[in-house]
Amino acid sequence: MHCLQGRSSFLSFPKLRSIFWRLHHTTASRACSCSKTVSDEKYQDPFKLGRKDLKNLYEDIKKELLVCTAELREMCEYYFDGRGKAFRPMIVVLMARACNIHYNNSKEVQASQRSVAIITEMIHTASLVHDDVIDEANSRRGKMTVNQIWGERKAVLAGDFILSAASLALARIGNTNIVSVLTQVIEDLVRGEFLQLGSKENENERFAHYLEKTFKKTASLIANSCKAVSILGCPDPKVHEIAYQYGKNVGIAFQLIDDVLDFTSCADQMGKPTAADLKLGLATGPVLFACRQFPEINAMIMRRFSLPGDVERAREYVLQSDGVQQTNYLAQRYCHEAMKEISKLRPSPERDALIQLTEMVLTRDK
Repeated sequence: MHCLQGRSSFLSFPKLRSIFWRLHHTTASRACSCSKTVSDEKYQDPFKLGRKDLKNLYEDIKKELLVCTAELREMCEYYFDGRGKAFRPMIVVLMARACNIHYNNSKEVQASQRSVAIITEMIHTASLVHDDVIDEANSRRGKMTVNQIWGERKAVLAGDFILSAASLALARIGNTNIVSVLTQVIEDLVRGEFLQLGSKENENERFAHYLEKTFKKTASLIANSCKAVSILGCPDPKVHEIAYQYGKNVGIAFQLIDDVLDFTSCADQMGKPTAADLKLGLATGPVLFACRQFPEINAMIMRRFSLPGDVERAREYVLQSDGVQQTNYLAQRYCHEAMKEISKLRPSPERDALIQLTEMVLTRDK
């Protein structure tokens, strides 16, 4: 896949049409089979390996959210209940260890690197609170959303407060490069949300629009957090780029699979209603691929599935097409690219766990 250099345009937009067409006609036999590559027994469970560095993660986050108002504190702590897998902080600490070992064989995670993991989870959670307000969502992780319980206005303020607490924690690291890298994430989150609110009339531009939105809303946080801990642990710019590219590719693959699960999982597995994207008027990867077989979907995309029956018909079209399969193939390609990047680092249990993680991203069911 094409590399993203700094803040340049994502995935070389002019080439995306040919990539889209090639991927649409990719057969199962030609698809990258990451699972065969990384299923070897030598790989450790990333979550077990990262657990020691994430001990008391949520307690430490709550210390960053100390406020005098009981209601605001309760709202801010609502999603930090320890039920999540801490997927993003886990990647961050594994990347920190992998980069430290690569540079000088240091087997310790620096306090500043762990702080990045904490900040990453705070930024992610703040974005969830804001997303739920924008989407008028009523469930998240199997329970009611903040906006459902406390109302939209207070939910927005809670998300803002979590972001401000993350910014203070970021400032305490005392490294201007790290501040620059992680504040880019916040800018990308806002730009990604604006991209999601819009749509492209030109069918050939829609996939580029979708992938750019996916990068900014999901992958930028993982990519830049990985880059931040690599900067703190190793002075080599090549290592910083490896960390960034790994995070970018894993992040995009993660969201692609999330978009697939919106069509293939039941609500109990996901912890939120399925077909949620269609109900929000969003055309994700499976829908865009399905358009090649069912052009009538294009009109639904332009009206954001707003007419009665649009959501149900679009979902049926997707399930009758190879849209889900092609989106899975695309996620496999991104994971393959992530594996290729991280394999450039010196061998270590943490590096191998990051390789194993690419398979876990592809095979998750929620």
